Amino acid sequence: MLMAHPAVLANLIEQYETLRILHAEDGSPQVRRRMDDVAYTLCVTTGTRDIDTALIAARHQLPGARPQDDSLLTA
Repeated sequence: MLMAHPAVLANLIEQYETLRILHAEDGSPQVRRRMDDVAYTLCVTTGTRDIDTALIAARHQLPGARPQDDSLLTA
């Protein structure tokens, strides 16, 4: 399986988190649509099927992530 560059993953995580905050504040269809697009891209780049798993997988692929670090499993 191809692995996404860590910079791409970091950017996608940042976009998703920002959009999630905007959606919580605004709730506009445009923000939700963009958030869905970024979530889909994260799932594809990490080979996962849901956003929570994709975020965990992406974070574990970033530099400095430790294999035994489960701190990312809690929201």
